[in-house]
This record gives sequence, structure tokens and C-alpha cells, in this order.
Amino acid sequence: MSIHLHLRAVAESEIRDDHTWLAAFMWKAWENHPDEYAAGIADSIDKVWSSVNDLYAAAEVLVAHADKPWTLPIYGGRPVAHSTDADLSRPPLMILEPLGVSQAADFLASVSFDELWNVASAKLVGWDQEEAQARQEFLDHHRDLQGFYGRAAAAGHGVVKAVWA
Repeated sequence: MSIHLHLRAVAESEIRDDHTWLAAFMWKAWENHPDEYAAGIADSIDKVWSSVNDLYAAAEVLVAHADKPWTLPIYGGRPVAHSTDADLSRPPLMILEPLGVSQAADFLASVSFDELWNVASAKLVGWDQEEAQARQEFLDHHRDLQGFYGRAAAAGHGVVKAVWA
């Protein structure tokens, strides 16, 4: 089973706080993901986004920020409510507004991957994985997120997040 966290930078004025509209927008973006990824306006993390969040949670040990900016890149944002009709095919959606995007970008630009890895690696390396392989995978996700959030913040965009299963 494939499951992804899909992130898409969007001008705040273009975001509708309507689950049906936003799900359709994100589905179209997902269908164009390779082009949008290449353009720098989209990113995605397969299956391990919770572990990437665990990597960033190590910042709590390293940085004394009461507002916990490490929560922003993965789980930051507000959920977009859908109608009360239960439809399990609707993806969970979140919107991280431009201020949160800037805070996430600042966090990602200032935090040391090596320091995060030193704190969190024991929890992140799988039993069937070599540490060097796992480290590279997480470093790649970190660099992708740094670039993605940096570009989104520079453009003053918000970020919409969807989970696709």
C-alpha cells in the first residue's frame, strides 16, 4: 500500500477553505506532481513522514522555542473540515498559512541536520536498514523540505497538505 503526504505551495488568495474544492485542487496537483515537484511548488513524502516529524522533534532537545517550530513542516497547519457526510475517500487536508510557512522555512534553514540526527537516529533506523542508508534518506527529505518551504516562504505562499492512500 502506498501512502503519501503531499505538500503544495499556493498563493493565499487562491486557497478556498472548502474541503470539496480543495480536495479536487489537490488531486489535480497530485496528478501533475512530477511537473510541480520539478517546478519547486510541490513536495511529497511516502510512508515515513511521521518519522521525518520524529527527526524534527529532536529539535526540542536542541532548541528552546516555546512555539515548537519543529511541528510546522509535517503536521503544522489547520485541518480543513468536510461536510458531516461520512466519506472515507476524502483525504485529510490541512492549510499552513504564510506566516507558518515562513516559520517552518526559518526553522529548516537554521536547524542542524547532523545535530537532529545525533539525537534521533536510534529511533529512526529500521531493523532492516543500514544507518548510512537511513541517514541519507532523511537528509534527502530534509533538503527537499528546506528548499520547498524556502521557496514557498519567499513567494509569500501558504502550503496545503493532503494525505493520499
